[in-house]
Amino acid sequence: MIPLVQAARLFAARGVRSTIVTTVHNALTFQASIDHDIERGYPITVHTINFPASEVELPIGIENLSSCTNEEMISKIYRSTALLPTHTPIAQLIRDVARSRLHLLGHVDNMELNIPRLVFYPNNFIYHAVSHSLKVHASLISSEFLSFVVPDLPDNITMKRSQLSHHFVSKTEMGDWMERVQQSKKRSYGIAHNTFYEIEPAYADHVKKIKGTKVFSRNNNLVLEKHSCLTWLDDQKPNSVIYVCFGSMVRFPEAQITEIAFGWKEGNKGIGGLPEGFDERIGMKNKGWAPRLEILQHPSLGGFLTRCGWNSVLETAAAGVPLITWPLYADHFYNEKLMELLGIGVGIGADVWNPSFVITSPVIRKQAILEAIELLTSQSIIADRIRQNSKDLAIKAKKVVEEDGSLNHLNALIDELKAIKLSSKA
Repeated sequence: MIPLVQAARLFAARGVRSTIVTTVHNALTFQASIDHDIERGYPITVHTINFPASEVELPIGIENLSSCTNEEMISKIYRSTALLPTHTPIAQLIRDVARSRLHLLGHVDNMELNIPRLVFYPNNFIYHAVSHSLKVHASLISSEFLSFVVPDLPDNITMKRSQLSHHFVSKTEMGDWMERVQQSKKRSYGIAHNTFYEIEPAYADHVKKIKGTKVFSRNNNLVLEKHSCLTWLDDQKPNSVIYVCFGSMVRFPEAQITEIAFGWKEGNKGIGGLPEGFDERIGMKNKGWAPRLEILQHPSLGGFLTRCGWNSVLETAAAGVPLITWPLYADHFYNEKLMELLGIGVGIGADVWNPSFVITSPVIRKQAILEAIELLTSQSIIADRIRQNSKDLAIKAKKVVEEDGSLNHLNALIDELKAIKLSSKA
């Protein structure tokens, strides 16, 4: 949701009238940012609709995956989301909200209203390239732990069956939902990806060829915030701290929390968003949200242990910080493959994909955590190469905002949509 909101804010910052349609409690998570944009004079608004929580027996206020505490709630979120169009027909909603002036990144049929519809993907090009190849070559997915090279890609990418999303292996509710999205995508004007061309040029070009539709990339201009934990970082030596963050959703089992706690204690490095129960074992207390962007850009930071969520990867790339990769679910394992190709991190040894943020994969032992920390913080040739690759990638990321960078793709998209509007009036 956050990347899509950021997309709307980027449109508005360029003078394009933008309306975010979302449910009541979801709107509360970003309303303050929108209010700030409105104060700055940007043409952006939020239109809320009711979420059908009661129809699937969800508590009031549970309207996204981040609010879920178990897998049953996750399933209900998907079912209630599917009910939304029956409660509020999207075509009528657009007429009411925008009077045909809105270019919606969502699931309304552009043929019905005769306006261009863009499908927005919050992940990268390599995920879609690998996913496409796995669907075409489904017979490769055979043995549980047998590695195979994913065919028809710009690079040799090796994966295991255990690392794949379950919908590639068997029929699932998520797979059915994704297939509906795929069918809807065929009727779209184009696809917008939350990435930048410079980080994966070969896969950006590859996806444009295999998808047969217009493909756009974009990247957020984010504003940093001040936080008290930065005072602690100021007292640390340069490149001496490993930041660990698993996001706000991950639910580790007790055994994994214990391994992380002891591994981090013995490694004697770290700060960050750790799983519930961690602080009781190591004596660290960290309440509220940590300012990840400022932490990543702090000179004391020597590395970032991440679950490979794509927003985290983008922010880390811009900061030039080396990674310790620990993929868990969603698109994490595919993102890790890009990190391997870029040579900007050390894998912790995770091999099994989880169907949700409730983690059931084999426990990663503290020794694996220690070895990854020691390798990344060493003065070895491998560590030096990783650090240099990370710095080089940060230089590429900074070029995104230059005149010939991929952020200019957004300006080109806006001009293209304006041209369509003008031609329809002619």
